[in-house]
Amino acid sequence: MEILTILFLCFHTLLTCSIATDTIFINQTLKDGETIVSAQESFELGFFSPSNTSKNRYLGVWYKKFATGTIVWVANRETPISNKTGELTLNPGGLLVLRDSTTNRIIWSSNSSRDTQNAVARLLDNSNFMVVDSEDGPENYIWQSFDHPGNTMMPDMKLGRNLERGVITNYTSWKSDDDPSQGEYMIYMDPNGLPQVFQKSSRHGIQYRLGSWNGLAYTGSTNNHPNPNRKSSFYMDENEISAVFVLRNKAVLSKLTISPEGNMQQWNWITGTQGWSLYSSLTTDSCERYALCGVHGICDIAQSPNCGCLRGFTPKRPDQWEISDWSSGCQRETPLNCGVGEGFRKYSFMKLPDTRQSWFDRNMTMEKCMVKCKKQCNCTAYAALDIKQGIGCLVWYNEFTDMRTLPDNGQDIYIRMSAIELEKDKRDQESKPTIRVIIILASLGFVILLALCILNILKKKKKAAKAQGRHESFADKDHLDLSFFSLSTLSIATNDFSTKNKLGEGGFGPVYKGVLEDGREIAVKRKSVISTQGVEEFKNELIFISRLQHRNLVKMLGFCVDGTETLLVYEYMPNGSLDSYLFEETKSKTLNWSQRFHIIIGIARGLLYLHQDSRLLIIHRDLKAANILLDHEMNPKISDFGLARSFGGNETERNTKRVVGTYGYMSPEYAGDGMFSVKSDVFSFGVMILEIVSGKRNRGFFHLSDSHSLLGHAWNLYKEGKALELADESLLASYDKFEMLRTIHVGLLCIQHNPDDRPNIAMVVMMLSSDGELREPKQPGFYAEPSSEVTSSTQTQNSHNYVTVSLLTPRA
Repeated sequence: MEILTILFLCFHTLLTCSIATDTIFINQTLKDGETIVSAQESFELGFFSPSNTSKNRYLGVWYKKFATGTIVWVANRETPISNKTGELTLNPGGLLVLRDSTTNRIIWSSNSSRDTQNAVARLLDNSNFMVVDSEDGPENYIWQSFDHPGNTMMPDMKLGRNLERGVITNYTSWKSDDDPSQGEYMIYMDPNGLPQVFQKSSRHGIQYRLGSWNGLAYTGSTNNHPNPNRKSSFYMDENEISAVFVLRNKAVLSKLTISPEGNMQQWNWITGTQGWSLYSSLTTDSCERYALCGVHGICDIAQSPNCGCLRGFTPKRPDQWEISDWSSGCQRETPLNCGVGEGFRKYSFMKLPDTRQSWFDRNMTMEKCMVKCKKQCNCTAYAALDIKQGIGCLVWYNEFTDMRTLPDNGQDIYIRMSAIELEKDKRDQESKPTIRVIIILASLGFVILLALCILNILKKKKKAAKAQGRHESFADKDHLDLSFFSLSTLSIATNDFSTKNKLGEGGFGPVYKGVLEDGREIAVKRKSVISTQGVEEFKNELIFISRLQHRNLVKMLGFCVDGTETLLVYEYMPNGSLDSYLFEETKSKTLNWSQRFHIIIGIARGLLYLHQDSRLLIIHRDLKAANILLDHEMNPKISDFGLARSFGGNETERNTKRVVGTYGYMSPEYAGDGMFSVKSDVFSFGVMILEIVSGKRNRGFFHLSDSHSLLGHAWNLYKEGKALELADESLLASYDKFEMLRTIHVGLLCIQHNPDDRPNIAMVVMMLSSDGELREPKQPGFYAEPSSEVTSSTQTQNSHNYVTVSLLTPRA
């Protein structure tokens, strides 16, 4: 009896007894400074402050043996205690009560009790803090912390609904790293239709849809490399709808978290480095954004732009799609009317659309599923419910939302189509044998015949070229798809190259507005006799512009070579160049933040096409505001490819003795060592971001508070937490604070000194188009002013642009 009394007293005062315990008994009090530890010392429960600067105290659970101090659960996240006076007591009936001992005020309670005198509160080795009846099993628990999670999902913890207990389990972000109160973002299970996992923002609504369980994974999962130690499961019956993951090897630490910025991430503990390593992230690309492409739209991260319409559908508002606003979605080319001949078209490798308005049967075969959908005029599509077992029926009765291509993880969906659309499929199928015959013929000799035809065409074009006085043979060989304009035609169109028609002047020469006989407006670039750019730059322009087709690249219409005259003809951009808007006081005030951000996104998408989506990897080498032209809707188009270079194979960077470009936009490694790569263009783009935000030119920038360039000034403001002070004063009434801060942050990431630290342009597009967490930028590249020995052309009369320069640098 004396031994039992001693043990009971030890449980009551952990500070005076060194015996470790994982349990709190009825009427026992745990004070601030005392803890309980799980049986295998995996986790510890007690009081903590989230940071060294915070004095607030919280009751929580954290890792003990490994990843020491990493918080996984907080009890009083909304009601902190301002000092170390917290006390946790287990009352009779199994109610946990947290009080402030100085005021006896109840701070938090478990809000669950049962008529029992045998309750104990126990911390388990999976981090679950449970109140149970000591004479009953844990499955019949009174209360558990797993039903009330915060920002962390641990193994064995569920997401969803316990219908029997009336418990809804969601995960919510912290407000900040040192404030565990509920933040803006939530991960939750929506039970409507076929249950799905969503992430939403309290400000912006649904952001991401992980989708529904298909027997193997969630239909929206983009993770091509599942964690071999992590097994996901889904439960759905009359008592429960929930998702859970378990670890095959309990010795490996793994967790899922949602950050204050809304990033849902999977982390693994690395013993060697003694740190958490990011294994995967839910928000991997811009196609994760919920309903980005609208109804019946489909997102494809491999395409630029990302949004398109399903086959058989067309944009509802083509004018909006032209400016990359896809929210209106798509509509059927041929409407359904439940007439004779309607059937289903198979779309493969798809993220299934939103299932909140769907119906499902877990035992129906796919054949019966198709029959059921075909009989119902309002049924628009069907798919397999469980692809692992090959059974189950899922049907839709509404428009499709939030679809994307998933080449590795996607599944099939069968969409109802009109008889006309099915007839198209039939014709396509019938034409396939003909196509195969053509391929066979080509392999046996058709290629030779085609080559002879091309040679004949080249001879004819060369003969025609001589008749018009053209002597540069490369133009004949490489640009069969461009129009040749006679000098007289262009002279008439530009009113004999009148100064009244002059739009501006660059390194190649002056640019004139012209109007052809058919009424088309054109821009004519005429090579200046004093231009430092020669045949190589002219050839570059022809090769690259004629072969590249993208909405954010300027379109070339043709060229003219006549004696000493060399001219290039482009589509006319009525709003001129970006620099004429940014750096001219009156015009800059008309450019609001929405337009500036649209321009930034457009330039990024054009650059993404050059770096990733075109047939060749193209390095522009002279990205600047003067080379961004604006059409009638202020859509940006990258122009002037005279200095561009293409890469082939696995080539990623080059070294040159001829450094060309524009001071203020050149990256440090290019200006100093002649090394250029895609990261050189990213640096130039980062400069443009900061110029667009500030309305100030980098080169020649001066601020009274420091002697740095615009880049250095932006960096100083960022370090001081005053990044918004960089914004143009005319934007104060129009910008979105979060969007502006994020854009400046991305700009600083692009101009980091070390090219390896800069993101590639695909990452830039993703960062600008999402709300994911951004890494901290490092110091930007500060490029010294050029010496007086470097010469360049003077500024133009109609533009304050600093023109392109060339610098020959000797090598050892």
